[in-house]
Amino acid sequence: MFTRASWVTVSFFLMMATALEAASFNRTQGRSMVVSRGGIVATEHPMASQTGAAILAQGGNAMDAAIAANAAMGFLSPGMNGIGGDLFAIVFDAKSGKIHGLNASGWSPKALTPEFFKKQGITSMPSGGIHSVTVPGCVDGWQTLHGKFGKLKFAQLFAPTIRMAQEGVPVPELISGYWAGAAGLLSSSTNAAKTFLIDERAPRLGEVFKNPDLASVLQRIANKGRSGFYEGPTAESIVRYSKRLGGTITMQDLTGFHAEWVDTITTTYRGWTVHEIPPNGQGIAALAMLNLMENQPLGKLGHNSAESLHIMIEAKKLAYADMIAHVADPRFSKAPVKQILSKEYATVRARLIDLEKAADVATPGKFEAGPDTTYLCTVDRDGNMVSLIQSNYFNFGSGLVPDGCGFALQNRGALFTLESGHPNCLSGNKRPLHTIIPGFMAKGDLRIAFGIMGGWNQSQAHAQFVSNIVDHELNLQAAIEAPRFTKMSFDGRDVAMEKRIPQSIRDTLAGKGHSVTALGDFSSSVGGGQAVMHSGKTGVNFGASDPRKDGAAIPEPPPLK
Repeated sequence: MFTRASWVTVSFFLMMATALEAASFNRTQGRSMVVSRGGIVATEHPMASQTGAAILAQGGNAMDAAIAANAAMGFLSPGMNGIGGDLFAIVFDAKSGKIHGLNASGWSPKALTPEFFKKQGITSMPSGGIHSVTVPGCVDGWQTLHGKFGKLKFAQLFAPTIRMAQEGVPVPELISGYWAGAAGLLSSSTNAAKTFLIDERAPRLGEVFKNPDLASVLQRIANKGRSGFYEGPTAESIVRYSKRLGGTITMQDLTGFHAEWVDTITTTYRGWTVHEIPPNGQGIAALAMLNLMENQPLGKLGHNSAESLHIMIEAKKLAYADMIAHVADPRFSKAPVKQILSKEYATVRARLIDLEKAADVATPGKFEAGPDTTYLCTVDRDGNMVSLIQSNYFNFGSGLVPDGCGFALQNRGALFTLESGHPNCLSGNKRPLHTIIPGFMAKGDLRIAFGIMGGWNQSQAHAQFVSNIVDHELNLQAAIEAPRFTKMSFDGRDVAMEKRIPQSIRDTLAGKGHSVTALGDFSSSVGGGQAVMHSGKTGVNFGASDPRKDGAAIPEPPPLK
């Protein structure tokens, strides 16, 4: 027999169940956005995100947090990035309301020329080895970013990573898999094997990895800034190692390099302004792709419908054809940026898209002359934002580690061509066409810093993310998680997409002539991304982290005092 108290209890639980049922809803995203009035740091590793968030709590701003988190990622995920690689960033300065682009991509050694290769009988750019190495731009990028916007000293920013590198950190799931995939490359170099392998194999999941050599190099940078890397013991080790392997890197190549501030290039997409870094990066392809997509009502066609996917895939081909034909180091060859990004040009190019049939070949427009990565983003409580991407290019880059340095040199030189007359033909002290791109978009009081890594996947992934936000009104996390397609080739009908896109849609695309490969539900082939958003109206920040990576968006902790 129920007592009154029993009926009260039952009624309470019935009321709660009804409320929960009313509040429940189905959704396709696997996790919620992070929401905070304080800052947020989103990276591919929780400890890197935590490092950046702690810097915010210590009085640092978004720029300080980005540098600290990037330094941490170089230790935690050394195959994807590190101080042997390059860096790009887009910075929003809340005080001035201005957006700044930073190009910290390194140049080729002065003596590395087509003539140098011709004498050795080499007819195409090597993808590995010492001749694929370009000057690392990351550290000078940190210095340039910090010099303009930083609040805390380098010593404070690098202290967490120095300690982690000395004491060691367990290796997480996905990173352990990437590491294992590079074990053969690393074992072919004595220094690389000593630095990155344990008992002649890659560290396993949960195994503690240490890197005291990297800690020492970071300490020199903490003490002396860029001169602690491009001069002194670290630089001398790079030059000696290069010479020992028959390379051409000199001290002048290192000391003469400097990152530069650049104006972002932009387009509008249905009321949003989207920013990318100008050439020598591939970001122009993302903007050109959006211009082409704007000619069709993707929102009405449905999210990831066969019709909308077909349009985006075909737009990708046309946009990338222009990018690969024209983009290079602007100091050597001026790309026709204004023409490629004009709405009139997009209207004409969009007519080349057959709505019923996939194209085999995409040819670039003609104008008169005019791998592997990490992405992170930060926002602070004042609304300052950083969208930063950093890379070795291939997994562990060239696979070469200078004596006592603890980091791999990038192989970014592989992106040059030896084709005479091509804008991207190799030349001394020239920057190659670059795959890594940070993204930024804004409308009214809303600003989003975002990026999705993965070689030539990046521009097409950026365009899909923007479309998810704008055309389909997905929230930040849902837009990052949504299934994506990728086409890593430049011609042909091949395309790969995650199998969360239904078989019926893939079959319809096949009927239009696409050769569709089904990937896993959350495939690394379509890249992994991070995003943060700031509302100027409310002062609230939002963060999202891609489940395709090991990472997390972590909010700034409340003050301890």
